[in-house]
Amino acid sequence: MPPTPDAAAPGAAASDRGVPDRGRADACPGALRLHAADDGALARVRLPGGLLTGRQALALAEAAEALGDGALETTSRGNVQLRGLGSHCAAELADRLRAVGLLPSDTHERVRNIVASPLAGLPGAGGAPGADLRPWVRELDARLCASDWAAGLSGKFLFALDDGRGDVAALDADVTLIAGSDAGASGAADAGAAGAGRPALLRLGRAAYGHPVEPGQEVTAVLDAAHAFLDVLRATGRKAWHVREVADLLPDRGSGRLPAGAVELPAFAGQAPAVGALPGALSVGLRFGRASAAQWRALVAASAGELRLTPWRGVVLPGAPADRLPALAAAGVRTEPGSAWERATACTGLPGCAKSLADVRADAARALESAESGPGALPVHWSGCERRCGHPAGRWVDVLATGHGYRVTVNGPATTAGPSVDVSVNVSVDVRNEQTAEAVAAARRTTK
Repeated sequence: MPPTPDAAAPGAAASDRGVPDRGRADACPGALRLHAADDGALARVRLPGGLLTGRQALALAEAAEALGDGALETTSRGNVQLRGLGSHCAAELADRLRAVGLLPSDTHERVRNIVASPLAGLPGAGGAPGADLRPWVRELDARLCASDWAAGLSGKFLFALDDGRGDVAALDADVTLIAGSDAGASGAADAGAAGAGRPALLRLGRAAYGHPVEPGQEVTAVLDAAHAFLDVLRATGRKAWHVREVADLLPDRGSGRLPAGAVELPAFAGQAPAVGALPGALSVGLRFGRASAAQWRALVAASAGELRLTPWRGVVLPGAPADRLPALAAAGVRTEPGSAWERATACTGLPGCAKSLADVRADAARALESAESGPGALPVHWSGCERRCGHPAGRWVDVLATGHGYRVTVNGPATTAGPSVDVSVNVSVDVRNEQTAEAVAAARRTTK
């Protein structure tokens, strides 16, 4: 998997973070630009909002079987990857994706990185009442693809649409839109539209405040913010992939393209949907985000026609009844909460990535199967090298392969006083493979 490095290792203090060197174009793969990995080519298919119809999901399973290694991987942005692809299958894959509406633009396909609260709009599931984010997702996607300037964004640039619960807002996307707590996100100019109560807020990067957005102008404000980012790069000659890398150069609120006013933001919960039966939906977990084509078909069979991939490598099935959980459990997906697998992720590792120092997924699986996890356990991510591909945002346990075992570190803010807080901890312990499970379990219990 291509790298997604920052200037310094995760957990470094703010004073140690410089501006990353972005002198080269990003190497993020797409559906048309395949990445050459040790286990074959890799394609990443953008799924705005993580949204899939049953037909689209089946088409992905069929493509994985016909062209790849027979499995699909979900990513930390709610996208999906096919691995083990042959070197000459790019055109056929593109044709398959176009046929089901998964490749609406050849020129903009890598910039369609949009995450959305996966439980938005479901009855009794929390968030802003009636905040169905799908209209915002569709409008933003369509307008991105129709804007020539948007093709200049990095394939790593991320948009987040939060329904007010603070789940995807905690991902610190480049541009985040947070629905007003008293309104939905229907996108229509009626009593149920966003802005009928408290207006939506626009957040740039890791800012501690949000800009109130005029009702009906939410998607326009998101696009204007992204355009302002590119304007800064053109005006200054700076090379950057993310808003946080040039936050000091962005125009003041109320000037240029940004809305006036500012509202201090609270700490974001960053909570993934619980696994199991939820009000109005089923929620399941995929170990390391990977599912065989057979498991993918089981998800479609259990659904009510819609699947929502989450940034936490899970799947929400809106409208699916609880009596379908046993079939999903039999298929091998996670349906019971409370295991050590909750919020546990890993990079590809060996043998798929030559840069990795270990078969991290095999090592992680052994550690997780023998571990217990209590409430509030920190997220954990296994990495085969210093790039730490796919690591989570916020506070997390970093398990880094060293060639002789693993280095276990608690990274990220040591307090949740708010998004402006940047007090980090970075306490490490080096362990042998057989000691990893115990060290990781202890680190995940860290509370300060």
